[in-house]
Amino acid sequence: MKYKVNLEKTEEGFAVWCPGLPGCWSQGQTEEEALENIKDAIETYLATVEEITKNKVSRVVEIAG
Repeated sequence: MKYKVNLEKTEEGFAVWCPGLPGCWSQGQTEEEALENIKDAIETYLATVEEITKNKVSRVVEIAG
């Protein structure tokens, strides 16, 4: 899967977040480190969503893109 992420240079390095996943963010001292860290954050985010919704009724919808 591919996710759009935003990067912002900070005094400490780089902040990075995924606009499509509210609250999913990370950071790193370098851009490369920040991008690796957000991959882990996205995986953890998705696993958490899966866990808290595993016994819920769900559907999949498709949108034109």
